[in-house]
Amino acid sequence: MKKFKATLLDAPAVSRALMRISHEIVEKNNGCENICIIGIKRRGVPLSEIIAQNIYKIEGVQVPTAVLDITFYRDDLTVNSLDPVIQPCDIPFSVKDKNVILVDDVLYTGRTARAAMEAVMRFGRAASIQFAVLIDRGHRELPIRGDYVGKNIPTSKNEVISLKIPPYDDICAVELYEKMTEE
Repeated sequence: MKKFKATLLDAPAVSRALMRISHEIVEKNNGCENICIIGIKRRGVPLSEIIAQNIYKIEGVQVPTAVLDITFYRDDLTVNSLDPVIQPCDIPFSVKDKNVILVDDVLYTGRTARAAMEAVMRFGRAASIQFAVLIDRGHRELPIRGDYVGKNIPTSKNEVISLKIPPYDDICAVELYEKMTEE
């Protein structure tokens, strides 16, 4: 159970952060001819689509995008079933020699990013793997950082940051919650 504390970013702030990230991606990669964008399920997917649309507005180039389900690669999830359902990854292009931009909503321990890198490497040797994240909340357990960060928001471990975004939610916002202890 969690208790609402604050709205950290409203829809216009999320949009500005994603546009800035899009410009930074184009600048760092000297254009967008050799990049592809892969959204990490769930909320990294709509963020990756927005970044790809922004890059199209900036450069006039449609960057290849894909969806990555990293559930199979996680090392910190418990097994819920003897026969887990593994969703196939939807990467309809080669990552070989590409600058892969992984996109996620919140960077916390680094375990999701590590699992995503492992999954991408199974598809071929990329020229580079870069990480774009809307929120970096700290508390890293692995030596992973975001190459492109929308906003750094230091949190305590009893707080939760939640991205609300269509198609999963009715609004677009980043919200802060406090974990409530159950007695």
